[in-house]
Amino acid sequence: MARTAVALRYGAAGTAAAGLAYGGYSYYQNKRNGKNILDGSIGGYSSSLLSSIHYADPLETPTPPGMRPHAFWTPPRRQEMINDLRGLARDGTDTKSAQEREFDLLVIGGGATGAGCTLDAATRGLRVAMVERDDFASGTSSKSTKLVHGGVRYLQKAIMGLDYEQWKMVREALHERKTFLKIAPYLSNELPILLPVYTWWQLPYFWIGCKMYDLLAGKQGISSSYIMGRDKTLESFPMLRAENLVGSMVYFDGQHNDARMNSALAVTAAAHGAVVANHVEVTSLIKEKDEATGKETVRGAMMRDNETGEEWAVKAKGVINATGPFSDAILKMDEPGMADIVAPSSGVHLVLPSYFSPKNMGMLDPATTDGRVVFFLPWEGGVVAGTTDTRCQVEADPKPSEKEIEWILSEIRRFLSPDVKIRRGDVLSAWSGIRPLVRDPKAANTKDLVRNHMIHVSESGLITIAGGKWTTYREMAKETVDKAVDAFGLKPLRDCQTESVRLIGSHAWSDTMFIKLVQNFGVDLEVAKHLAHNYGDRAWAVCALGDQRGAQFPSLGERIHPLYPFIDAEVRYAVQYEYALSVVDVVGRRLRLAFLDAQAARESLPKIVDIMAGELGWDESRKRAERRKGLEYLTTMGLPDSILDEEKEASARTPSEVASQRRQGYVNLRTTGSLDFLDPASYYRRGVFSAEEIGAILSAFSEFDVHGDGHIEVKDIRPFFESINVPEPPEGLTAILESARINAADPAAAVEFEQMFDVLAGIKEAVQSKGRLPKENLGLNQIPTHRSGGGV
Repeated sequence: MARTAVALRYGAAGTAAAGLAYGGYSYYQNKRNGKNILDGSIGGYSSSLLSSIHYADPLETPTPPGMRPHAFWTPPRRQEMINDLRGLARDGTDTKSAQEREFDLLVIGGGATGAGCTLDAATRGLRVAMVERDDFASGTSSKSTKLVHGGVRYLQKAIMGLDYEQWKMVREALHERKTFLKIAPYLSNELPILLPVYTWWQLPYFWIGCKMYDLLAGKQGISSSYIMGRDKTLESFPMLRAENLVGSMVYFDGQHNDARMNSALAVTAAAHGAVVANHVEVTSLIKEKDEATGKETVRGAMMRDNETGEEWAVKAKGVINATGPFSDAILKMDEPGMADIVAPSSGVHLVLPSYFSPKNMGMLDPATTDGRVVFFLPWEGGVVAGTTDTRCQVEADPKPSEKEIEWILSEIRRFLSPDVKIRRGDVLSAWSGIRPLVRDPKAANTKDLVRNHMIHVSESGLITIAGGKWTTYREMAKETVDKAVDAFGLKPLRDCQTESVRLIGSHAWSDTMFIKLVQNFGVDLEVAKHLAHNYGDRAWAVCALGDQRGAQFPSLGERIHPLYPFIDAEVRYAVQYEYALSVVDVVGRRLRLAFLDAQAARESLPKIVDIMAGELGWDESRKRAERRKGLEYLTTMGLPDSILDEEKEASARTPSEVASQRRQGYVNLRTTGSLDFLDPASYYRRGVFSAEEIGAILSAFSEFDVHGDGHIEVKDIRPFFESINVPEPPEGLTAILESARINAADPAAAVEFEQMFDVLAGIKEAVQSKGRLPKENLGLNQIPTHRSGGGV
């Protein structure tokens, strides 16, 4: 492998990247080579002993938590997976029997539910394959609220409506929340969430609700909820609106990195013998006549590798449709006339800079203007805010509308302090995820939406699992595989194991292992914490793929972007160990940079493409295509479509023009000119003004500062505006001056530069927002709240 020499430079760490020697490996290596695990003696164990083994974890290691594992399991290469799907041996030879070519189960869809079904089936000892048209978690599973929760809103509805089904659903989700934290501790964590209270009667109401939430979790509970008084609330969450605040209620839920969790599920399934392949599309279903019943039954599917265009057939005893919002497309391959079962709902989320929320505490606004809830949660160094819940069409890459973005911002402004101003330019990323609410086609009234998930078995035996939420993916997978075992007469070696199967990276992880990464590899502290939190014990393998920087400290790992702790080694690891095939796979689902800061992701595309080109052998044409695909993807993450035109213009520039452009961007105090208040790009820019505009403001202000004391007077404001072509708002200047604490009634009142800057920023924001701000009713409340759970 290209980086083997680099890995070997690190001695033990090189061994970690290349070694394959601990117990359980030979057992699963034989499965990789297509041998029956019960034929003969394997790894020193007789077949009779193997048949009595309850469960063997191929990722288990005797290494103490926090230390480097003495050996790593290495995933099969993608081509080996493709060979297996095509009925060949992993090395491409045609040595398999007809029985060995057939899978027990074929899972269509590589999201949370599909990957969960695959891991469940594989750990039961079934021969299972999973294919995904795009990338693991490319759809809804990467675009969630990032919560692992029972649903306080569901509990409220269950109690108020005396609804046992919702009560049961919350109880099940709380059980799964605890399992989440156990099987992937490095990817998930507890998070305290604050409920602000502004009337006294709400405090006992919230206290009772949160204590019932704790009680319902029972032995699967996490930390207990508690009350905070007004002063302690503002100390813990200083950004909160203080007016009329009584206190707060704090309860606990889980949080995770959804796309990386999805990838971990897929790779862990591969470690347990499953065949997993992304960028492989199902083009049609294969049906055969059942000799016993005479009916046409689904017995596999036709595949196309979207990387190469090759097509082939995959035979399986049973097929599971786990494609989320796209379930109807697969169902119609089976029954073209079948009515749609998915009622798609769009949920938009935003990411804001970290300074808008405390680092370790989120907030929930339980009463938005349309009756839903809005979450405001710290996540991966940013703050996630959302969500909406709007009827939509099913599409591969939905875009958040500006109306939805502005609606979320307007709701956030209601509960934050007036001193904390949030503008559109503060939105680092915005995305829309399609939530597949479902209708039961066998129900008397097919218009009714199912509150939780639904498993549907068609006349031809196609099993469809749809609905539900991230938190309950494991239970959904268990029920689906149970149904498949019964429907297809499968013979698993054991019952469901996934409640205790730890995901890849969990076995030798500890919450202090980042210290060892700093000491052993010389990575800086922020990078070490990031690697430990996102890769678990696989962080050792990531570091082994890093480039040396030639500096004393940090000595390893070049950052992809200066503002974020992602390093070059992660791109190589994503390609070599996590099946990343495109720049979007990396920037969106492996590094998560597109979700944290779309503009930073845009700036990082060239570097990521260059690293991937070295790993995958891309030529210049493929590199240009990947950069273009990356930009197109970022227009679905909150950046304007105009970046595509800007890229065309940039590619047409001469080298001297590019060099001149690079020299721009600093504040020149001698700059004279005017402010472009109609510049559409500034609406999306994190800073209100460009460096050139700041120079123009400073220069003009100094001209009117006749005394040189850093002040102008109120009577100078209009001439000052005219000198830099600032439009006066239609409603006049008085209100905006007063918001900057300027006494507009006194012509001789002093105006400091910072006050003037606030006034200009307010005017520019008003001009740029014209026509974009939400109306009183956006029509966003289109999914009944009792069905959507408040949009979460």
